[in-house]
Amino acid sequence: MSNNGSVHSKVTSAGLLITLGIIFGDIGTSPLYVLKAIVGDQPIDIDTVLGGVSCIFWTLTLQTTIKYVILTLRADNKGEGGIFALYALVKKTKVKWLMYPALIGGSAVLAEGIITPPISVSSAVEGLHMTEMFRNIETVPIIIAIIAGLFFLQQFGTNFLGKFFGPVMLIWFSMIGVLGLSQLVGMPSVLAAANPYYAYKLLVLHPGGFWLLGAVFLCTTGAEALYSDLGHCGRKNIRISWIFVKTMLLLNYFGQSAYLITLKGQYLNDNNNPFYSIMPDWFRPTGIAIATLATIVASQALISGSFTLINEGMRLNFWPKVKIKFPTALRGQLYIPSVNWLLMIGCIGVVLYFRESKNMEAAYGLTIILGMVMSSRLLYYFMRIKHYNKFYIYLFSVVFLILEIAFLIANMSKFTHGGWLSLGIASVLFTVMYCWQMARK
Repeated sequence: MSNNGSVHSKVTSAGLLITLGIIFGDIGTSPLYVLKAIVGDQPIDIDTVLGGVSCIFWTLTLQTTIKYVILTLRADNKGEGGIFALYALVKKTKVKWLMYPALIGGSAVLAEGIITPPISVSSAVEGLHMTEMFRNIETVPIIIAIIAGLFFLQQFGTNFLGKFFGPVMLIWFSMIGVLGLSQLVGMPSVLAAANPYYAYKLLVLHPGGFWLLGAVFLCTTGAEALYSDLGHCGRKNIRISWIFVKTMLLLNYFGQSAYLITLKGQYLNDNNNPFYSIMPDWFRPTGIAIATLATIVASQALISGSFTLINEGMRLNFWPKVKIKFPTALRGQLYIPSVNWLLMIGCIGVVLYFRESKNMEAAYGLTIILGMVMSSRLLYYFMRIKHYNKFYIYLFSVVFLILEIAFLIANMSKFTHGGWLSLGIASVLFTVMYCWQMARK
């Protein structure tokens, strides 16, 4: 992977385009479902909308930008990223229990790989219900066909597909930015929600507002995958392209909020997704097609990240030795057949069990925040090894401990809504890794 990473470690326009395609798919497609999940099945309330978008703004700033893009990307192990790469850097501290955060975090990231493709693709395809022609279409077979096709193509390598990923994501991010801006022009006052007081008002003063953090958290779910794919593109390309990505995401979130405020007191029905509602009717079929392509790219990034993680797990003796193929001349292009087909079965099972994206939203995020809590523990030791200023180490520990524990508590409410499924998958993966490690010893 580092061979591939070294090719793109310099900042070039091609490197930035490749980075858009490989790194930001997961976090980039979250506007499809985040605000819809925040509003839920309650009447639309201005405090909820403004507080929700304020929480999104500060989550993307603190959790994604500061923790991952600025701090965690520094922890590269010979060009590699991901929680196992981070563990490889800190295990020299001889703190024996650090193996457990690494195993829990790795299991959580792999479990995320089973629920992310279904929720992303479902959210995009369900936009068909907002068009007159396809209002009553059954989306589950379409979603399963897309996911099965994606996993089938893995064996041929992603070199061919990869050439299209960057341009697709450039079109996607430009589209969501323009759509958001079109709504903001009519209601620029919504930008006031960047003031953290609106987030405080929602979480502390609004009845039940704290539990909405479980929905807010969905806006940063791709941050861990962003770090896992570090080896593909290099740190500088990721940091520079994140400026563009974050700007487009925020424009879209604020634009959706401006639209939702006009619906004060109304309910969002199943066929009314604010993401698609801000599109002009004539553009919606094109928008659905672009969204579907973007979610395929997002799923691909997670599959590639899972292969990388298992490969690193084998190096650390966390995972049984399995066959690895290199489908193309690029060393970084891994393909692990056993992991590929297991992920495909898991993804199709998730689609058949939940059937709709709104049911997946209720379950999504619990394992991911668990992984983030674990990576923070490892990052604390990495900062100590690198002799960071003690004040900054303790500031980081306190701020992110409070933030991530709050997200974890809010996400705990998802356990009974299907969160048990991803947690169960993560537990099975943890058991396999732990038993293999102990047996090796």
